Amino acid sequence: MSTEHKIYHTLRLASAMCLIGHGLFGIITKAVWCNYLAVAGIDQTMAYQLMPLIGIVDIIMGISLLLFPIRAVALWLVLWGFMTAAMRPLSGEPFAELIERAGNFGAPLTLLLLCPNAKTFKGWFQRMQPPGTISKEDLEKVILCLRITACLLLVGHGWLNLIGKKGLLGQYESIGFKDPILLSYIIGIIEIACGAYFIAVRPLHRFILLLFIWKIGSELFYPQWEILEWVERGGSYGILLSLYFAVRKTYLE
Repeated sequence: MSTEHKIYHTLRLASAMCLIGHGLFGIITKAVWCNYLAVAGIDQTMAYQLMPLIGIVDIIMGISLLLFPIRAVALWLVLWGFMTAAMRPLSGEPFAELIERAGNFGAPLTLLLLCPNAKTFKGWFQRMQPPGTISKEDLEKVILCLRITACLLLVGHGWLNLIGKKGLLGQYESIGFKDPILLSYIIGIIEIACGAYFIAVRPLHRFILLLFIWKIGSELFYPQWEILEWVERGGSYGILLSLYFAVRKTYLE
């Protein structure tokens, strides 16, 4: 399988995971969504009525990316992923919550860059196909998008560690660390440094692979709904793994 095909399938799966994971939270009516929907002027009663509907639509969209991927759904996820992430700081949460979720909209955006552009309106609803060998210039555009997204999600997560996000401290406590605040601070510094150097300044494929392994492992320790939280962050894993494939291709050449 070519590098282009690996990136295509990785980003498609990652985007589907974002939608399906997010949709499942809508089905179970995650309480914190009330805060985000309130940004749009929706009261709590209406929010609980809308959540399952939003969840069903997300899941259908996610499954469609697995079975019959079209550009229109990928574009929808770019817009929807950014909007739902932006609702967090708009509802009073730290701005880091937005950039930490860059994978949610960065993965489908890179997928659109990777695949040939739709030349007609009808083309947005035709099946996306894995690209053949793309030019060096186009690959550089894909890598740039992947690097920006990967840097944002690592710096965002590191930032949340530095400010001692309650949910992260709870994760560290649940796995037995006696000083979660110190651990959170150390992890925050490491993640920001890695995002700034090994992604933004000098992307090295071996270190990117280590960051991918770190990400898929560190997202497994949520105190509640662990699997759903892990699935919803599929964009983060897909971005890092795709960047590894792309950078490794340029290194071998």
